Amino acid sequence: MRLSRTGSEPTAGLRAAVLGSPVAHSLSPVLHKAAYRELGLDGWRYEAIECDEAGLPALLDSLGPGWAGLSLTMPLKRSVLPLLDQAEQLVTDVGAANTVLLAGGQRAGYNTDVPGMAAALTTAEVTVASRTEPVLLLGGGATACSAVSALHRAGAHSVLAAVRDPATAGQLRHVARHLGLELDLVAFGAGRGRAQWLSGYRGRLFSLLLSTVPARAADDFAGLLAAGELLAGAVFDVVYHPWPTRLAVAAAAAGLPVISGFELLLHQAAGQVSLMTGHPAPVAAMRAAGLAALSGRVG
Repeated sequence: MRLSRTGSEPTAGLRAAVLGSPVAHSLSPVLHKAAYRELGLDGWRYEAIECDEAGLPALLDSLGPGWAGLSLTMPLKRSVLPLLDQAEQLVTDVGAANTVLLAGGQRAGYNTDVPGMAAALTTAEVTVASRTEPVLLLGGGATACSAVSALHRAGAHSVLAAVRDPATAGQLRHVARHLGLELDLVAFGAGRGRAQWLSGYRGRLFSLLLSTVPARAADDFAGLLAAGELLAGAVFDVVYHPWPTRLAVAAAAAGLPVISGFELLLHQAAGQVSLMTGHPAPVAAMRAAGLAALSGRVG
């Protein structure tokens, strides 16, 4: 399934936006607007719109033919699924869409998080293909499900996922089972409880620690990493602001490769630009604009 635009379609003056709650902090407008400038799409507009799950149906219904597409962030990546007319297979496989293309009166769902994560890993030259070193994944939501698919693409064989409640991680289990990826679940407990389950992995190296949780939620893991109780070959934190997170600081202090959430944001946005405009995304220009914007943020 592909509803992406072609260069022959009229695309002057179209609108796009990122939806989520909260969304005011989003860097997506900076990235997409930089792409439009580089591509010469002077009439295109991109904005951030505050929208929660309850407001999503009405907002989608309000969009007219002047809209090219939408980027979706928390908490909309799963709740949008029943509102789509069609979806690419990857959306069905991971149960999450971060992109809606609006063309021909249809709403088509896509997932650019998966290729975005895979691209970030490749760019950083981080390897997860070891059969003896599993990946430690923090979180069990929509982004975690996309992460499992990206890890599979990158050659991972097994994942240990720390989730709030293993009993509610059905979608994560489904994704891993569908891909043939070995998945073990542990409770994302606090303090002593966390150390208890880690004791079973003491001395074992994780090829990658990939966090899909909010920055402060991973602080205890940063402490374990700093204390040498948790061993990892690299750290990927999907948070991009504030940066660096405590997890990233601990990883850098341990001399580990660190991938920031900006790399994920950049590459998933590049995929969205290509889908919405029908043109290859100018990644270098988007990267420069995004880093410049981040450098001016405080806190």
